[in-house]
Amino acid sequence: MKKNHPFHLVSNSPWPILTSFAIMNVLIGSVNVFYKKDEWFLFFSFTILSLSVFQWWRDVKRESSIKGDHTIVVKKMIKMGMILFIVSEVMFFLSFFWSFFHASLAPSVEIGLKWPPKGIVPFNPMEIPLLNTIVLLSSGASITWAHQSLLSKNFKQTVLSMLITIKLGIYFSILQWWEYVNASFTISDSIFGSTFFLTTGFHGIHVLIGTAFIMVALQSITSLKSNMINHLSMELSAWYWHFVDVVWLFLYLVIYWWNK
Repeated sequence: MKKNHPFHLVSNSPWPILTSFAIMNVLIGSVNVFYKKDEWFLFFSFTILSLSVFQWWRDVKRESSIKGDHTIVVKKMIKMGMILFIVSEVMFFLSFFWSFFHASLAPSVEIGLKWPPKGIVPFNPMEIPLLNTIVLLSSGASITWAHQSLLSKNFKQTVLSMLITIKLGIYFSILQWWEYVNASFTISDSIFGSTFFLTTGFHGIHVLIGTAFIMVALQSITSLKSNMINHLSMELSAWYWHFVDVVWLFLYLVIYWWNK
């Protein structure tokens, strides 16, 4: 679209379509690994995906801070896209919760008409799961603190609170890894193991993505590409992180607490 157009938008980008194909290839490569086929295709696809995402993010930051393409119209479109993305993620996790309730509320004869199935020892919700809940809720408070500090032009508190959020996100991931290592069951142990590891595992992936999102937003702030007026990356990362918080609350209450 021409620059003199009153509703000038950003330039056309090759990264969305390339990223889409890369994600599809990562899925195909993952299936090949499950069937013990060559791993090179998964490695190659993941490399292409990482490069595409990196360059896409780089171009978005350039459009925002250097080229000045992020007008009010563009920002509204980006926010709407983020809202639709979060809604799609809600539906994604809803399918896992639906599967869990379908199996647990009316246990089938194949698992002994009992939930949890016989031989399965679920995690104690008062141990690592409770600690992880405290950690993630604390990180939600710290990212809110960061947003308010940025609006108040308090640079030091913004950086400090975002660093706290990043460290808490990494700590959460380490605790979840430790929980998996010490689990008494695996993903192949009936529908219980499948629903548990799929739901908590995908949430863990979202925590890693959210942590990376906040890191990118922090780098934008420290390099003075974001300020109290133009800080879309920081705001959207906070939205995403709060979504991760809310999903974990439901996950803790259902998968850990109610399951016990």
